[in-house]
Amino acid sequence: MIQLKENLFWVGVKDWELEKFHGDEYTTKNGSTYNSYLIKGSDKTALVDTCWGPYKEQYLAHLENTIGLQNIDCLICQHTETDHSGAISALLEKAPDLPIFCTAKAKQFLESQFHGSWDSCITVKTGDKLDLGGYELLFIEAPMLHWPDSMMTYVSGMGTLLSNDAFGQHYVTSGFYNDEADQCLLWQEAIKYYANIVSPYAKIVKPKIDQFAGLGEPLDMICPSHGVIWRDEPMQIIHKYLEWSAAYKEDQIVIIYDTMWLETKAMAEALGRGVAQTGMTVKLINAAKSDMTHMLTEAFRSAGILVGSPTVNNGISHAMAGIMEGLKHLKLTGKQGAAFGSYGWSGEGAGILQTRLEEAGVAIAGGPFKQVHMPNMEELEKLEAFGRQFAASLR
Repeated sequence: MIQLKENLFWVGVKDWELEKFHGDEYTTKNGSTYNSYLIKGSDKTALVDTCWGPYKEQYLAHLENTIGLQNIDCLICQHTETDHSGAISALLEKAPDLPIFCTAKAKQFLESQFHGSWDSCITVKTGDKLDLGGYELLFIEAPMLHWPDSMMTYVSGMGTLLSNDAFGQHYVTSGFYNDEADQCLLWQEAIKYYANIVSPYAKIVKPKIDQFAGLGEPLDMICPSHGVIWRDEPMQIIHKYLEWSAAYKEDQIVIIYDTMWLETKAMAEALGRGVAQTGMTVKLINAAKSDMTHMLTEAFRSAGILVGSPTVNNGISHAMAGIMEGLKHLKLTGKQGAAFGSYGWSGEGAGILQTRLEEAGVAIAGGPFKQVHMPNMEELEKLEAFGRQFAASLR
C-alpha cells in the first residue's frame, strides 16, 4: 500500500507493458495504471474500485497481505468497465457478503457483464453519503463521463475527489503524483486521454465541474482511475478540462492523408507548404502509416483539418475510412476543413471525404479538391495558395 494521505492509500496496479487499450482502439505508449484506493475510517474501511482482470490475483494477494480482505467493509464501484471492475467477482468469492455501493446503471452493467446475483449492490445517487467514521463519502453521479454508470466519490474530511475516469491519463511512472512526473509526457498523455475518451462528451464536462464547485467543498487532491494523482495544484487539470471542452483549438492545421502512387501525397505537401508560409504550425500525417490515437489527438488540437485520399474502387482508402469514423466519434466543434484527392477515372474519393468531414462536425472551407493523377506545377501552386488562404482565415 502507498499512503497518499492519513488513512488514504493507493492499492492499485502499474501496467508498464500496456500498449493498447479499449481493444486496439487506443495506443498507450507510456503504459497505464489501474488505480484502486483504500479509505480507513474509524468505523469502516472502504475499497474504491479494483483492477483489470489479468491482474486480479496479484491485486487480491496484495490486499490480503497488507490490509486483510476481512478488514474491508465495503466496495465502492465507480464504473464497471473491466479495467476498473475486473477483480470484483474474484473479490466476492473471498468476501461474499461485501456490500457494493454503485449507481443503478452500474448494478445493471455488473449483471450483464459478469452475470450471477448482484444482490449485494446498494444503489446510490448524487448527494447520497456513506459515513466511515471521521470521513464521509459523498457520491456524485457522472453519467457519460464516460459511461452511463459512472460516478465520482468525494471524501469529506480529506479534501479529496476520487474522480473515476475524469482527469486521468494512460501513463505510468515510477512515482505516483503529478509533480513527480515528466511534465511534457504528463500533459501530452492528459490531452490525448481527453481527446480520445472524454471529448465526445464535452458538453457534460462544464456542468459536472460546476455541480461539484457548487458543493463548496475544499479540494487539495484529485485521484483518477488511471495515471498520476493530482496533488500539486489539482485545479490545473480542472482548468484544462474547462478549456478543452470549449471548442478547443490551437494555432495548428493537421493534414491527414493516404496515398497510392504519391499523387495525393504531392497534394498534401503543397497544401502544407501554403499553410507553413503563414507561420501557422502544420502537421502532415500519413493515415496508413500512423497511429489512430495520435491522429485523433492532433485533429482535436487543430483549428483546421484537411483530409485526402485517392479514389479507390469508387470510394476512399481503408485507412482514411477509419480515421473519418474516428473523427466523427469525437463530435468536434469550432473547426474548419476541406478534402482533397487524386484519381484516375471516376474521382468520387474527395467528395466522399468532404461529406464525412461535414458529418464529423467540421465546417467546410472550400473544395473538395480533385486531381487527375499527378498534379503539375500550376495545380500544385493552386493548392499551395489555398493552404495559405485557409490558414490565414483561421488566425
